[in-house]
Amino acid sequence: MHKMIRKTTYSLGRHVSSMARGTTQVRRLLHGAYVRIHPSVQEALVEGRPVVALESTIITHGMAYPLNLSMAREVEEIVRTNGAVPATVGILRGQIHVGLTDEELEFLASSKNAVKVSRRDFPFVLSQGLSGGTTVSGTMIAAHKAGIPVFVTGGIGGVHRDGENTLDVSADLTELGRTPVAVISAGAKSILDIGRTLEYLETQGVCVAAFGESREFPAFFSRQSGFQAPYQVRDEEEAAKLIDSALGLGLSSGVLIAVPCPQERAAEGQAIEEAIQQALSQARSKGITGKEVTPFLLQKLTQLTDGKSLDSNLALIQNNARVGSCIAVALSKLQKARRKGNLPRRGENMTPPQPVVIGGINVDFIAKAQNPDILGGGQTNAGRVRRTFGGVGRNLADCLSRLGQAPLLLSAVGKDEHLESVLHYCHHMDMRGVLQLEGKSTASYCAVITSAGELSIGLGDMDIHHQITEQYVSQFKENLCQAPLICIDGNVPLSTIQYVCQLAREHQLAVCYEPTDENKASKPFLSDSWKALTYISPNLQELRAINQTLGNPLPAELPSRLEDVVQTAVALACPLLAHLHCVVVTLGAHGVLLCGKSLGGSISLYPGAQEQTAAARLCAAHYPAIPISREEIVNVSGAGDSLMAGILAGMLAKHDTGTCVRMGLLAASLSLRSYEPISPEISTSSVNQEQVKSRSWPEVKVWKMD
Repeated sequence: MHKMIRKTTYSLGRHVSSMARGTTQVRRLLHGAYVRIHPSVQEALVEGRPVVALESTIITHGMAYPLNLSMAREVEEIVRTNGAVPATVGILRGQIHVGLTDEELEFLASSKNAVKVSRRDFPFVLSQGLSGGTTVSGTMIAAHKAGIPVFVTGGIGGVHRDGENTLDVSADLTELGRTPVAVISAGAKSILDIGRTLEYLETQGVCVAAFGESREFPAFFSRQSGFQAPYQVRDEEEAAKLIDSALGLGLSSGVLIAVPCPQERAAEGQAIEEAIQQALSQARSKGITGKEVTPFLLQKLTQLTDGKSLDSNLALIQNNARVGSCIAVALSKLQKARRKGNLPRRGENMTPPQPVVIGGINVDFIAKAQNPDILGGGQTNAGRVRRTFGGVGRNLADCLSRLGQAPLLLSAVGKDEHLESVLHYCHHMDMRGVLQLEGKSTASYCAVITSAGELSIGLGDMDIHHQITEQYVSQFKENLCQAPLICIDGNVPLSTIQYVCQLAREHQLAVCYEPTDENKASKPFLSDSWKALTYISPNLQELRAINQTLGNPLPAELPSRLEDVVQTAVALACPLLAHLHCVVVTLGAHGVLLCGKSLGGSISLYPGAQEQTAAARLCAAHYPAIPISREEIVNVSGAGDSLMAGILAGMLAKHDTGTCVRMGLLAASLSLRSYEPISPEISTSSVNQEQVKSRSWPEVKVWKMD
């Protein structure tokens, strides 16, 4: 995979895969015996429609029957009216339900023994087969497990008054710090210490934003709390963008959107404050503590304010449901637009046919040692660890997209904790052809790199690549047959590679095979499929593996001196050119060797009539790399993919061979200096024909191969 840095790679994927299978079993358990997702919610999630999670503690502990039931029904209807699907979360007889039937709503609303369920309560309540209402914390957990990013509630819990002495802090706050769900609420309940609540949320790393025209943080019943929210979003579109950014960053923390109670229904702050003080005094005198405090105070407030606090409560819950639904709809539209790349629909044909890339998407963890020697024996080595997103297919598609070629990527990812981050990271790419699979893990790769930039050990969990099947890829046959170029990497199953090669043979398609690594390089060469390929881009080790599979003579060992490297590469590439148009041998710091048919002193990159002429002959051309000091090299994992994508982008733009290769070298040099596999600096401005012409380049050496 990371061939420009490869020295020795130990294949431990099998062990990682067995661990991944164990993780998958746990995930299935969570979505099976313990969790039931209502069919209407499940259908909406699969189709990518907006869903809004709703809590049930307000039903079981917040209001009396039957007012609680009518409130729950009304809130669900508000969600539907505003274009989203409601998913009320509750516990029924030891099972978490995400989405309730009307009968189940009535059961919870009329239950006398319902438990108030937060994070700490799940194990006991589920093991005992009990029923209960989920708090903000409990609902966040269930929503996240189900894949619902937006949750509407009345108000969150917080730091209780005198909390600095009692340490009474709601689990809602810690949940917001560790569960990536957006909570839409009327701020924190006014019975709490709002100043300390905001401080605690800051400590937990929770992004808090007031919704609307003011940064004033609302206090549940009242629009004013006397405290400012850190941030402000003016409408549902701004809120959706904020949530999308938080999910895309993969911070594992939630977002709190604080929506003020409607002006016309807001209670007077001073009157509420006086009632709160009176209710708190009664709670202390009765010895009421813990999770029983909030229900007691809310009930007392209703009595002390002659029902005005209850009216405000109903109004703010209804308003939150309306605002939250609109935010969920805006978020869904934003995510769909990004995944589709804002491209015209199939029938519109506003753009020419796209290139197609078929290959892997990986979450890469790159660990670079600080010291020259990596210590073994279980010792911790100082270094820098970063998460990036790679995979050869993804890298090629990423770089081609940045260079204006907008390929369609066919791949597969799991519906797991990495999904939203992958989609957000790849927002500039056409991801319509990426299969999203429930119960599967997105491919992951961990590389430990020496301080000199060489790979010490790599571990990979790549099982999901087996899901890029011939059956799935064949659904895009029309795209493939019209594509000006198809790129396929070695992560793809053999049967899929053979299917693409058969299509290429039948429809005279240009196909480039990226071998990925030494073990996968030979896949097309196990049969005659490879003879339908147009280009391959191996390094020297992969080129030797291919020749070994074909039974061709091999060198005793691979050389390191440039002249010997070129001679060996020429010898290994020569037998392949009987069927392939061009072999692009990547040489790492030595640059690239182009092997193919030459006419007029230049290797041909374009299959055509000229190579059939008697004047055309086999040649190899060596293009030196752009010099980069070891200190400048940050990440080598995507440099080879950047090189090939730059060459292919030049070809698709119909540039001459020299320009194409040098565009590849420019792209590779940028990625070597970037923490990302494909440098964000790569663009049509930084890598183009004009940039190539503006630089001075080392001399290209050409050898005859026949």
